[in-house]
Amino acid sequence: MAESTATVPPTADDDDGGLKRSITGAQLFFYTLGDVLGSGIYVLIGLVAAAVGGAFWIAFAAGVTVAAITGSAYAELVTKYPQAAGSSLYVQKAFRNRPLTFLVTVSFLAASFAASGSLATGFASYFSELFDGGGPPALIVSLLFVAILVLINFIGITESVVMNMLMTFIELSGLLIVIIIAIYHIAQGNADFGTLTDISVSGNPGLAVLAGVALSFFAMTGFENTANVAEETIDPYKAFPRSLIGGMVVAGLVYVLVSMAAALTVPIDTLAESDVALLEVVKQGILPFSTELMTTIFTIIALVAITNTTLVTLVTQPRILYGMAREDVVPGVFAKIHPTRRSPWVGLLFSGLVVGALLVTGYAVTAAGGGIDLVNRLALVTVVFLLLIYALVIVTCLKLRGQDEDERAFRANTPLLLLGLVGNLAILYYVIYDDPTSLLWCAGLLAVGGALFLAEHFFGSRGTGATAPELEKEI
Repeated sequence: MAESTATVPPTADDDDGGLKRSITGAQLFFYTLGDVLGSGIYVLIGLVAAAVGGAFWIAFAAGVTVAAITGSAYAELVTKYPQAAGSSLYVQKAFRNRPLTFLVTVSFLAASFAASGSLATGFASYFSELFDGGGPPALIVSLLFVAILVLINFIGITESVVMNMLMTFIELSGLLIVIIIAIYHIAQGNADFGTLTDISVSGNPGLAVLAGVALSFFAMTGFENTANVAEETIDPYKAFPRSLIGGMVVAGLVYVLVSMAAALTVPIDTLAESDVALLEVVKQGILPFSTELMTTIFTIIALVAITNTTLVTLVTQPRILYGMAREDVVPGVFAKIHPTRRSPWVGLLFSGLVVGALLVTGYAVTAAGGGIDLVNRLALVTVVFLLLIYALVIVTCLKLRGQDEDERAFRANTPLLLLGLVGNLAILYYVIYDDPTSLLWCAGLLAVGGALFLAEHFFGSRGTGATAPELEKEI
């Protein structure tokens, strides 16, 4: 996730001396693939299996369909406004309503906080596998994980498309291992394909699948980040629709294949009860290699995948705060840049503290008998915020039809956009209906943004944000 500011920049021409256009269509494809094909499936696949049963691949297929339709709305808006911005820019252009734009920006920030917390908890689960399920307490591991990433971010990390491609191949290698294990298992004649059609849950099968879609949607997010490299893409009018939607389709195909592979090789009950469900595939010992060695290798791959995704979210958060501070909507202290590291260090420290507070709160509620799965809860909170944003982006896309038209711009299919809008709202409704307490967590995160806004409104000095130093470009 990388919607970096709340600023709505002016329209830029292709040759106005702005950011260098150097990203090719192929690089953009892998950038999209890397954003979508993140660590969500490493963390959440067991929960999706628990919700649906052996046919949980259907949830991933449905989720990526809704996400791809939403991606087509982003493709239209990006080719109409090829600027380094995202949802906040589009909403502001469509509605000219700064409070609504502020709400979208804060919602994206809140989603990023919740996603970091969910991923940090998943990291602790995989980390414990290096100690055969033991090791340091999970909360300590999660907090240290976030603290180390905050420190790395402070020291300075150069996010590049090439690095993103390399990390994508590492993440993909772990998923390919799972698929290869399944192929070997099928070749031995041991697979029961009937599992893939089994929705072994009580109640309405349709609601079971919808529950799985709600959870799987966490793994589908990230495609919106490509809007932030629009000004650096060669011929964005052609590259964006192909690379954005193509990357999402490929990621969705990989997710479906991995889901099928897991269902065919591991008992569904085992997947459902495991915090490291994909690792259970490796632990089956199906390949003719050392199971212990393969387990260690896969665990390290999963840790790298989760680290990469979490690092991206932690890079994003202080930059959103930085942009909001420059617009004088949060205290100007968040626009402070470290003189040597060029990092927005105040926003970075604040972001780390908020994520840490989420982790401590979650573990405290669990210890007090609250009966929550922290990965599940924070993932759903993330999904609630992003579904709201995605639905609003589709409405924005339709509202901006007829404005700033360019014959080179991509035009999404209108009936599909309406279907995507219904899909986003349906998933959102089910999440809230099934787990209304998630709204309390959402309200708490929105309250953080509201408190910062009020602090600036009553105690800030107007106009100071515009004098803040520029961030060093990192892409």
